[in-house]
Amino acid sequence: MPDPVTGIAAATSIGGSLIKGSAAKKASNIEAASLQAGIEETRAAREQLRTLLQPYTEAGGPALQAQMAALGLAGPEAQQEYVTQQEQNPLFQSLARQQEEAILQNASATGGLRGGNVQGALAQFRPALLNQFLEQQYSRLGGLTQLGQQSAAGVGASGMSAASSIANLLGQRGEAQAGGALARGKMFSDILGEVGGIGKGLF
Repeated sequence: MPDPVTGIAAATSIGGSLIKGSAAKKASNIEAASLQAGIEETRAAREQLRTLLQPYTEAGGPALQAQMAALGLAGPEAQQEYVTQQEQNPLFQSLARQQEEAILQNASATGGLRGGNVQGALAQFRPALLNQFLEQQYSRLGGLTQLGQQSAAGVGASGMSAASSIANLLGQRGEAQAGGALARGKMFSDILGEVGGIGKGLF
């Protein structure tokens, strides 16, 4: 005759296994969802930093190309074009005009407007000013190049860090999902064991 106590105990055990399995599934799903949220947040933060630094990285490229042209590293034609652009630069033109007018006004005030010294000073002034202007522009370009380089390095470091974090979170998510699957597998194994025990009790 079947033992009703054994049957009730087995049924209770099966119910407990079902509850544990359901709880394990929910827990693994919650953990996996939390880790996925962490992955998405990491990706969003990386993208936000890249967007913030994009203007600086974009400015660095043209600045470096201009420096290379200034040094002749992009060829003599590019160097000549760069020098011509700087000579026609409105800022350079304005500075040159102001200084030449100052030289002429000074010569006029001292009565030496038509002297050879004034003509010599004017002839030497513009090339000297252009040389100084080219050096200043090169230095300014260097600042932009360095800024672009640092920004690109920052984006790269952020990308590497984010990739490492995402890989870690993906691993943890996989472990959580695997843990949930193993818990459900154990639940079914326990249930089968209990059903087998009930069978033995019945016969």
